[in-house]
Amino acid sequence: MDSWTDSAGGSGRRIRFGIVGSGWRSEFFLRIAREMPDRFEVTGLVTRNEGTGRRIEKAWQVRPFASIDDLVATTSPSFVVVCVPREVAAGAIRHLAELKVPVLTETPPAPDLEALSSLYSLIGRGAVIQVAEQYHLSPLLRSQLRVAASGRLGRISQVLVAQCHDYHGVSILRRALGVGFEDVSISAATFRSPLMKGPDREGDPREEVTVTADQVSARFDFGDRLGVYDFAEQQYFSWIRANRLLVRGDRGEINNADLQYLRNVRTPVSTTFRRVAAGEGGNLEGFFLRGIMAGDEWVFENRFAPARLSDDEIAIAECLVRMSECVEGGPDLYSLAEASQDHYLSLLMKQAAITGEAVRSRRQVWSR
Repeated sequence: MDSWTDSAGGSGRRIRFGIVGSGWRSEFFLRIAREMPDRFEVTGLVTRNEGTGRRIEKAWQVRPFASIDDLVATTSPSFVVVCVPREVAAGAIRHLAELKVPVLTETPPAPDLEALSSLYSLIGRGAVIQVAEQYHLSPLLRSQLRVAASGRLGRISQVLVAQCHDYHGVSILRRALGVGFEDVSISAATFRSPLMKGPDREGDPREEVTVTADQVSARFDFGDRLGVYDFAEQQYFSWIRANRLLVRGDRGEINNADLQYLRNVRTPVSTTFRRVAAGEGGNLEGFFLRGIMAGDEWVFENRFAPARLSDDEIAIAECLVRMSECVEGGPDLYSLAEASQDHYLSLLMKQAAITGEAVRSRRQVWSR
């Protein structure tokens, strides 16, 4: 097969994968493959709607299939990406597991605790199931989490995440704090406030419309570490609600793009996370992200440069590469256990917000 070499010097075979589902999220994977055809190939896409299949084939030059069986038998993908609603995702995952096909499923892998527990039983039967949890792989968050885990901030004790919803936010919170499956006490409340509507999946707003933002604020008390979640889903497309991340250790902190820490007892250091991109001003290299620096150090280098990808697409492309490595015997990309824990804690957070009463997590089948 064709080989490639990335900007960091790595090389490998073209990654061939199929897709189940034809919604908005599937198009992220299609765009990545179209932007880097030497590195990624979509072998086919499963959709039950013939009209949608014809549209996909015309727009993306990807062959549609009416069933998972036809996709697998005809194209033999290395793995299949499941991009369908959570209510039906588990069925598609089970079907692929029966066919011995590795699965990269979108989030969340199942709707509730019972379905998560049932799905996890497939792992004991040899199924390869990973989850496309991409936020921790997006350039800035990846840089911030790398610094937080490096020891530069000392022992991390507090994190505030106002970045992404539900299980995504919980995922960032757990990673920043460095916690696994430890029990946690969760309290939460919902605050509703007016907000001017921003763009949506259909494009820019055409008139001023005020919507109600449902902001969930939650405390995750792990005893010696505290995580705070603060997010309203209307924030995703808002022009006037910024993302926030605060990570505090005993030797320093990350506050959004600012980084402060003690090099030694007499030397406080203050610097920033700085994006380095091509295509700005008089630069004629093209339009792409080179990476992110903290002071004079590269804390993230974009292995997909010079492909023209958004930060989210860079993170999803990284998911595809790591999934391919996992299929070949490498480490987990984001295990079903990790993703199940994220979703379980987010379900508890919603329960606490609705009832107004604190709840405590319990060890589940994937955390034993």
